[in-house]
Formats: sequence, C-alpha cells, structure tokens
Amino acid sequence: MQMAMILLIPFIGTVLGSAMVFFMRDSMNPWLEKVLLGFASGVMIAASVWSLLIPALELAEEGTGLSWFPAATGFLLGIVFLLLLDSLIPHLHLDSDRPEGLKSGLPKSIMLILAVTLHNLPEGMAVGVTCAGAFMGDVGITVAGAFTLALGIAIQNFPEGAIISMPLKSSGLSKGKAFLYGALSGVVEPLGALGTILLAKQVQIILPYMLSFAAGAMIYVVIEELIPESQMGEHSNMGTIGAAIGFTLMMVLDVALS
Repeated sequence: MQMAMILLIPFIGTVLGSAMVFFMRDSMNPWLEKVLLGFASGVMIAASVWSLLIPALELAEEGTGLSWFPAATGFLLGIVFLLLLDSLIPHLHLDSDRPEGLKSGLPKSIMLILAVTLHNLPEGMAVGVTCAGAFMGDVGITVAGAFTLALGIAIQNFPEGAIISMPLKSSGLSKGKAFLYGALSGVVEPLGALGTILLAKQVQIILPYMLSFAAGAMIYVVIEELIPESQMGEHSNMGTIGAAIGFTLMMVLDVALS
C-alpha cells in the first residue's frame, strides 16, 4: 500500500495541475508559463543529481571495479533511450507548429499530449527505481527518499498539467476534454514506475545502472525541451528564475526529508 501511494503521487500532481483549466483564463500568461517551465527544469535537474546519480555512485562504491562506470554508462544509455523515443514518436512541443518524430496524420492536440507523455516516462522510471531500491533494503535508498522524489516530481507536475491542458483548451477542446487529456498524459508515470520496479527486483545488481539511466532520461528532457521552451522569446529571465527556485526546492526537500 505504501509503495502504491508513492507511485501515484506524481500522477496526482499532473491531475491537479490539469484541473486548473477549469479555473484559469483561456490562455496562460507568457511570463508565468516561462516560470513554470523553468521550475520544472530545476526540479528535474536537482532530482537527477541528489535522488538518482549520487545514490547510483554510492551503490557502485560498495561493489568492485570502477565506481563511476555504472553511473556514467546508465546516464548515457538514458540519454540515448530518450533520443530514440524523441526521434520515433510523433509529437509537438508548445509554441511550435513543426511536429517531431515520424510523420503521422495525428491532430495537433494528440501530438501535444504525446510530447508531455514522452517526458513523463523518465519521471515515472525515476520514482519506480527509487521505490525498488527502498523496498529491497540494504542499498542505501530509503522509503523517505523515494517519497521525497515522488513529491518533488508531483510539485513540478502540477504546473506541467496546467501547461498542457490550457493549450488544449485554446486549440478548441472543451474544458472537460482538455482536463482529461492532460490527466491521461500522466498515466505513463505510475505505469513506467511499476515496470521499472518489476525489472529492478529481478536484477538487483543493475540498480545503479537503472538509477543513472532514469537520471539521463530526465536530463535529456530538460535540455531538449524544457530549457529551450523556457528561454524562447520574451521573459526568458523568468524561466531562469523558475529554474533556480525549482532546483533549490528539490535540493532542500531531498536533504530535509530523506
């Protein structure tokens, strides 16, 4: 039950954020959108370092061989994995009219959802692998640490949910459908987390690789999508401020609650 609740926390953040479509104006203020995108970037960078890469390095130090090898290898594999998904899955970023991935006849609204779903996947994997480590025991990862990571991701999922549901409403969907599609973009998180847990439990020795793999996947999303979108056009300084706040908040949560 405890694990199930942790896995659902990020999804709940997405659902609550998507619900903002019922309370906000037809379009989000551009400077607020920059702040929220930057905030999400900061949270994901801090989570990748404190909750994933550092534990991966510490786990590797307990074994034999090069302690940095699992972290470096897993990190790069995570980058490559998201690069492949980004190249294959048809999707559309905010403030862009040029679809990415394989050509398709999908409507704009669906491709916007796929873009968010694509970067929700590594977040789910990150929560899943930390949960797996916590419930294995004797690997230096605590339940409190897994909860902290899930809470931090949920906090940044809240604005992300609003960022996806508001454009969907502006594209012509009803508030109900915009909320539903925004919420569904977060379903991949508990599913990805569950799949990662099942894999990690079967092969405990690869846990350091999986932790750093999730970190690499998250950093790819930050560099490829969130930071460029937060720095595009006017109010780019607001994206930088948001990133600083998000990074600091996630760092404090990890140290204070773990």
